[in-house]
Amino acid sequence: MTYDPDALIRLAHVGMHPDRVRKLVTKAGTPTRILRKIESGELSVPASAREAASVPADERREQLRRAGIEFLVPGGSGFPVRLGELDDAPLFLFQRGGPFEGTAVAIVGTRACTTYGRRLAERYGEAVSRAGWWVASGLAKGIDGAAHAGSLRGPTPGIAVLGSGVDVWYPSRHRDLGTSLLETGGAVWSEAPPGARPLGWRFPPRNRLISGIAHAVVIVEAGAKGGALVTARMALDQGRDIFATPGDVGRPSSVGCNLLIRDGAFPVLDADDLVENLELSIGPAPGATASEAAAGVSDPGLPVAEYLAALGDDPVAGMAELGRLMAQGAVTIDGDGMVVAGPGGA
Repeated sequence: MTYDPDALIRLAHVGMHPDRVRKLVTKAGTPTRILRKIESGELSVPASAREAASVPADERREQLRRAGIEFLVPGGSGFPVRLGELDDAPLFLFQRGGPFEGTAVAIVGTRACTTYGRRLAERYGEAVSRAGWWVASGLAKGIDGAAHAGSLRGPTPGIAVLGSGVDVWYPSRHRDLGTSLLETGGAVWSEAPPGARPLGWRFPPRNRLISGIAHAVVIVEAGAKGGALVTARMALDQGRDIFATPGDVGRPSSVGCNLLIRDGAFPVLDADDLVENLELSIGPAPGATASEAAAGVSDPGLPVAEYLAALGDDPVAGMAELGRLMAQGAVTIDGDGMVVAGPGGA
């Protein structure tokens, strides 16, 4: 159903939970009726929300124009068709950058990731971008941010979906990362109005947009609970294929992925394997082939302790062997304390 865009832009700035907005509009029939209920006091909202709803649509459009923000509505120019097909499709979307054109792959995971997981997410992000797909994620610290950082090394733009206003970088340390994403042709989306703070209740609804725009969802590391598993559940409901990286049994950041694989998610072991499996799932890569996409992408390596454990049970002998391999140039230890292949190969 198509709604009055003037009413939608005013209602969008009220800042209500997307589920509440959708239910209210469905019950009332039009956004205009919801605005009338807010103005009359029949619908209880904070005073600031009532004030926001009273601002004329033309004034809102001018504010957005000056801020470089677009307001997208279903059926309108630039609105992602794939999001409009969701059962809980957004009634509106704020956008910076863009437009989105192409096929997206979501790469998400825990904020409390390991160094290995972070580096693997960077590797996946780069390979997916080189393959010609947009990387979609949430710009959060941990796996999300790493996936975005990796994608910037490839030629294809990416999408960051925020749990705050599109002009509020969260976490603030990712301001440069978000700015770089925009500078390379990417898009930043949110259902929250400009200036909205990253409140906890905003993140589950944004997760459905990350999985919703994607043709497949990749979970790199995830705990037994958390946003990554929420995204995975939403992706299953939306009919998306789920890919997960297996990890050590018992490691907190691997529990979620291992459970997903147990329950039917496709396991992926490296960037080459990921791109190959994505091609089977969503069709040929529009950019580089699997081997080309993975070529030149850095090895995520292993933490020193794990590398030593892989060499055997004797820690003294393991240290001696590691020293020998480093002297030969077969491996090196990088600034993150990871053992990676050296210039001499491994």
